[in-house]
Amino acid sequence: MTHDFNVALLIGAAVLLVCVGAVRLSVRLGLPSLLVYLLLGVVIGEAGFGIQFENAELTRTLGICALVVIIAEGGLTARWSTLRPVLGPAVVLSTFGVGVSVAVIGAVVHYALGVPWQEALLYGAVLSSTDAAAVFSTLRRVPVRPRLAALLEAESGINDAPVVILVVLLSMPAGSHGPWYEQLGLVAFELVAGGAIGLLAGFGGAWALRRAALPSAGLYPLAAIGLTVLAFAAGSVVHASGFLAVYVTGVVLGNAHLPHRRAMLGFADGLAWLAQIGLFVLLGLLASPAELGSAVLPALVVGLVLILLARPLSVHLSVLPFNLGSNGFGWRDQAFLAWAGLRGAVPVVLATIPLSAGVPHAQEIFNVVFVLVVVYTAAQGVTLPPVAKRLGVTAPAEPTDLQVEAAPLERMGADLLQVEVPPGSKLNGVHVDELRLPVGAVVTLVLRDGGAFVPVPETRLKTRDSLLIVTTEQVRDVAERRLRAVSRRGRLARWFAEHGEDRRQ
Repeated sequence: MTHDFNVALLIGAAVLLVCVGAVRLSVRLGLPSLLVYLLLGVVIGEAGFGIQFENAELTRTLGICALVVIIAEGGLTARWSTLRPVLGPAVVLSTFGVGVSVAVIGAVVHYALGVPWQEALLYGAVLSSTDAAAVFSTLRRVPVRPRLAALLEAESGINDAPVVILVVLLSMPAGSHGPWYEQLGLVAFELVAGGAIGLLAGFGGAWALRRAALPSAGLYPLAAIGLTVLAFAAGSVVHASGFLAVYVTGVVLGNAHLPHRRAMLGFADGLAWLAQIGLFVLLGLLASPAELGSAVLPALVVGLVLILLARPLSVHLSVLPFNLGSNGFGWRDQAFLAWAGLRGAVPVVLATIPLSAGVPHAQEIFNVVFVLVVVYTAAQGVTLPPVAKRLGVTAPAEPTDLQVEAAPLERMGADLLQVEVPPGSKLNGVHVDELRLPVGAVVTLVLRDGGAFVPVPETRLKTRDSLLIVTTEQVRDVAERRLRAVSRRGRLARWFAEHGEDRRQ
């Protein structure tokens, strides 16, 4: 037993280190890292090194645990100032949009492939959830306008909740569901109750952490993650949506003024990476390559229906009520939202629910979903940057957080931002003092040609410079808007009535 345990530790550590190194490779190739992890799981599985793993129920359990951590990290890093304007569209897209997607996929699969209705709708439900890990990791390397990025991230954090409920209901034997209106009421209750539990855990946890005076800084990140897990468990116990409770708790905690907030975010980020690696490798282990060949054609058909019909239609109908004002979503925005609805581990994890429940043809569903995720995640992930640029939805010089351990910044209530000067940005040639940043925001360091120096007001910015900016929380939004304005129109941005608002261009 001790020998087996040591061998398992050896294999686990080697896989973890390979996956960590693969992150850099995936970024260089432009591929989502989850594909590398899935492939590694397949390689060490039955078709490669011969490790046999067929426990769908254990995979589902561990997968749900990993998703809790991934969704919690997404909530903790979501900024309320960017989330608030898109909350309405995100909720509609995560509920009504999911319903549209399930109906479209279910109808096409039923009539085109001759699959029974319940099984066809199960295909639709499993595939209607965007993957938080895939969306978070991909969008954070694509300079997309904050409004679109926030909508996609919020949707991926929220839509797991209704989709899980639908998959569980459709995995039950036919005739045991009750009337449709009863099921609709159940879904509504679970979502509302899950949101309420998340608010209670978030605000209650933030109040307690501010007054706890814990003896070690390392305890605060543990407490924050513990609160999100508590929210999930409490929601599940009272038959509410635990996933929604996790996301809401994370958003509340992430935007609260907590001690050692930077350490908390850094810990959550590392834990989420570990959860992603473990989850994707496990799903790769569960897959049987010998059975995937017959799933290729159905996966391609269902995938085309998903990305060319179901997803665009659900996006269009969901954002339609929000297109009345000048801040609506044009066709370019909608096209990008449709293309950027990445699937990842979530659909594969959801496919283990009918598999562990013994639903007829559940293995076929799992195989089709697995192949679809690999093929279309690769296609969408690689093409996302050029598609965003082609559609004109990029946001040059968009500031991003730097997660560093900086106690003085904590005491000042400040953030450290990084801004790149990409080719084509009108920040090129602007002097530092011409940025006209608000009081409380200052450029502290410029990285150029592999070196670094402290700028003076007369320092002229150049293409590919990287700026480190310290800004207080009170003026951060103003500073970001000013940087966007100058990047678009140059030093005379205000003369052109450009204020850096995130609007259609």
